[in-house]
Formats: sequence, C-alpha cells, structure tokens
Amino acid sequence: MSDDRLIFALDVPNALEGLQLAESLGDVVSFYKIGLGMLTGGGLALANELKSEQGKKIFLDMKLFDIGNTVEAAVRGLSQFDLDFLTVHGDPNVVRAAQEGKGGSDMKILAVTILTSLDRDDLDAALIKPGNIRDLVLERAARALDAGADGVIASPREARLIRALPEADGKLIVTPGVRPAGAELGDQKRIATPAQAIADGVDHIVVGRPIRNAKDPKAAVEAIIAELNSPQARQANQS
Repeated sequence: MSDDRLIFALDVPNALEGLQLAESLGDVVSFYKIGLGMLTGGGLALANELKSEQGKKIFLDMKLFDIGNTVEAAVRGLSQFDLDFLTVHGDPNVVRAAQEGKGGSDMKILAVTILTSLDRDDLDAALIKPGNIRDLVLERAARALDAGADGVIASPREARLIRALPEADGKLIVTPGVRPAGAELGDQKRIATPAQAIADGVDHIVVGRPIRNAKDPKAAVEAIIAELNSPQARQANQS
C-alpha cells in the first residue's frame, strides 16, 4: 500500500534507469521527485511516462531562479506536462512570476527557503546576511507564502515553526533531509526521521538514497510508510 506523503527521489542518471527503478517498486510508491540532475537524461519524458501511463504523481524539482519573464515562460512551458509540484527559489519576485506562468494549471508552486545541505558557514561564504538559519528560513518562508507560493521546501527542523506562521495556513510543507533511523546522512545537515517530520506538521517527505541504496528498496519504502503511520508520527501533532 502506497502513501502519498512519501515522495521518492528518482535521482538516477537517466530516464531508463528511473523507469526500471519505478517498475521494480510497483504500487508501493505513488509519488516521484525528478530533479535537475536528470533533466538532460530524459527527465521530462520520464515524468510524462510515470504520470500518463502509470498514474503516478510527479514533483519536478527544478529550483528555478531567473528574471521574472524567464521564470514565467519556463513555468508556462512546464505546466503542459500535468505536473503536481514544481520548485522555484523563494524570492518573492520569482514566486510571483511562477504563479503567473502556471496560469490555470493545478500544479503547486513550492518555494525553496534554504537548501537543507547548507549550514551557517555555507551562507557566510555566499555572503548571505547574518543570522540564525532557523530565523532566515522562517523569514523566507513567510515572504514566499505571502507572495503566493502554494507551499515551501524546508528542513524538517524548521517545519513546526513554519506551520505556526499565519502565512502557512492551508499551505504545503515538503521536506527533504529526511533519514530513517540508522541511515547515512550523505550531504544533508539538517535532518529528522520520517515520523518526527510528520509529527512536526510536514505534508510530504522526500527520501532518496536510503531507498535507492537499500538491499531491498521495496522493503525500505514499506518500512518508511509504516513509520509515517506509527504512533510516533501522530503523537507530537496532538500535543
């Protein structure tokens, strides 16, 4: 049994490998993320195949960032693929342009706050203004949502605080940086378990390597889904 709250990141080199992996997982995964790394390897064709032929939901993780006219044009073009989620950077002008571009499409525009692979040292190197990452994420989230984003991408560590923002009422929170207990961290620095993320108000979690690198990927998916429906995932939401 699948669970739409789990989005599996198909971060593989090309569409053929992605399709083979999706077919091996069968019905246990209903929602897939296709990222920028696969764009030149047939990512849009794979998105169309999974959506139209297999009935899967698709999250296209492009993290678009450019001048308004370019973002608007890019989103208008992507809206023809019947995608479910599309990411853009959370700058308010980018968000507004993306909303213009999607027109009457049902595609949700998700704003990136601060990448979960970054810490304060990384932000200093990029000349980002001083401040605690949590506070910067909250500020960017509030501004992006106020500009019209349908939701945000954020670390699970900030999810509870974002959920409490007035601007977040009725909006989506989608989190990468989710790792089952015992999984390798990889390049993620601000992480949580699946149960903790859901308990903190997250709508969807994105998991990649802990599934792809598992000896039995289908069993890994089933274990994550079981955790999403565990008492631990519900308890904090009720507190």
